[in-house]
Amino acid sequence: MPRTKAERINLMVVDLYHGDVVTSFADAATSGIRGIIHKATQGTRVADSAYGARRGNAADVGLLWGAYHFGDATNPIQQADHFLNTVEASHPGRNGVLLVLDFEKNGHYPGGSMRADQAAAFVDRIRARTGNYPGVYMSEYRIRQVLNNSRVSSVDKETLSRCWLWIANYHFEPRNTTPWDHWHLWQYTGDGKCNLRPRSAYPKSVANISKAERNIFRGTSAALESFWSANAWRPTTKE
Repeated sequence: MPRTKAERINLMVVDLYHGDVVTSFADAATSGIRGIIHKATQGTRVADSAYGARRGNAADVGLLWGAYHFGDATNPIQQADHFLNTVEASHPGRNGVLLVLDFEKNGHYPGGSMRADQAAAFVDRIRARTGNYPGVYMSEYRIRQVLNNSRVSSVDKETLSRCWLWIANYHFEPRNTTPWDHWHLWQYTGDGKCNLRPRSAYPKSVANISKAERNIFRGTSAALESFWSANAWRPTTKE
């Protein structure tokens, strides 16, 4: 994927959690950021302490908003409900919230790593409650080693492939996306890690957020707006 000056509009999304220092979402918007995807929950009980306040701050400056859930090996239905209940309680607003399952290896929090069958059950529950499949975040390596493992059932793989793909690779443009045809978001840097060149085309910070987890959207600014609108959850009543 070329990185000419005209195409840097693709660098429009950043993801955050409470440990990231953010002093101004207005500065982020001025720098070209259009969307924020923020950690909302983890497992069946944990909620990110910064999620609610930052959602409001981002909305004040017109940024698109998304939420992700860090999955573990506990009950996937309870995890999905915890995620949706937390997001809904923070007043998603008329533009809604883009929902994502963070399906990565869990080697640093209690609860163990979510299995593929649990991930499938999680996204099925999200679909049942919201009407849309969420996005799934995975590294390219994890897609190859975990999701395309022979022990994963074809049913679970098919279920997950109905989600849109958010892929991570800090070294190369992702190419091995099976069972997806392509990625929608590519996280190319995080925590200051990025081996892509030229460096000017792949910045590792944004505005006042150092060592940001920055993402490339496959499309224009208008396409990003349409994608967000089509996939966002706009809750109207509580279950």
